[in-house]
Amino acid sequence: MSKEKLKVAVVGATGYAGCELIKILLGHPEVTITSVSGKVEEAEKISEIFPLFKGRLDLACDNVDVPAISKAADLIFLALPHKVSMLFVPEFLKAGKKVVDLSADYRLKDAGIYEKWYGAKHTSTGLLKDAVYGLPELHKKEIVKSKFIANPGCYPTGSILGCAPPVNKGLVDTEQIIIDAKSGVTGAGRAASLALNFAELNENFKAYKINQHQHMPEIDQELSNAAGSKISVTFTPHLVPMNKGILSTIYFTLKKETGAAELLALYKQFYKGAPFVRILDEGIFPETKDVYSTNFCDIGIKVTGKRVIVVTAIDNLWKGAASQAVQNMNLMMGYGETAGLAL
Repeated sequence: MSKEKLKVAVVGATGYAGCELIKILLGHPEVTITSVSGKVEEAEKISEIFPLFKGRLDLACDNVDVPAISKAADLIFLALPHKVSMLFVPEFLKAGKKVVDLSADYRLKDAGIYEKWYGAKHTSTGLLKDAVYGLPELHKKEIVKSKFIANPGCYPTGSILGCAPPVNKGLVDTEQIIIDAKSGVTGAGRAASLALNFAELNENFKAYKINQHQHMPEIDQELSNAAGSKISVTFTPHLVPMNKGILSTIYFTLKKETGAAELLALYKQFYKGAPFVRILDEGIFPETKDVYSTNFCDIGIKVTGKRVIVVTAIDNLWKGAASQAVQNMNLMMGYGETAGLAL
């Protein structure tokens, strides 16, 4: 007798991250998608919204109906915009469902910081303590026991993974951490915007939200936890005219000179048992194409005296969103961590 598969719902299925989630889940051996929903004018098959799903998933995609979704599924992925997820998360948890939320609504433990950076009152502060920050490489033990995951942001994923080992070991001057990150356009979501029009983006490259991006407090929170002391990074994001991918270049100042071989050994030991972090050999640095449509974070390191330059590459819609959400589901449900993620 075959084992019954986990029934999952994708809420926010019409966005880029929602689409990637469906792609990944359709190939997952342990799950079946039983509900898709989003903000739509009228119900329409998901295979009509995204023709690549024709003959593979023909469920109707309608507006969010919590009771109907709760009846259809046991685990809910929310790929909704920031400020919207917190309207639905409490209802799904109250219905006894496991939840993986891809928005920023539960990532920050301090509601005041959330309200400052996202410009909205947090209406579900009582659940902040219950949400586990879903970066498996740092919080695997907590994720395994959790029913509610706050999936990390795309910029923070590449930045935190690049910073955590030397920060945790106290090797760097934590007042001088500089992160220069570059992202593809899908990081801004699927909604129409003049700034994201082809003519505005093509043959153009720009910095934006310099040292005031809403992902900064998320990076600060996790690195402060890793260091055991308060950290405030300098963070500059850039928009690159490509569909997806994030390349982060991180600058550290060491407290004392340390060789590249020693630092590489530290990173490899720190991420031992982390199947999706690849530490590259000395002198080799990652590129976004190396991790395109994968759950990998590739890391390269350059040491010059006390200066360390770390380069990380991820796919912003995969490790920065959808595939990391599936990785978290795997851990929550007791599946193999790499199930459905092409390893």
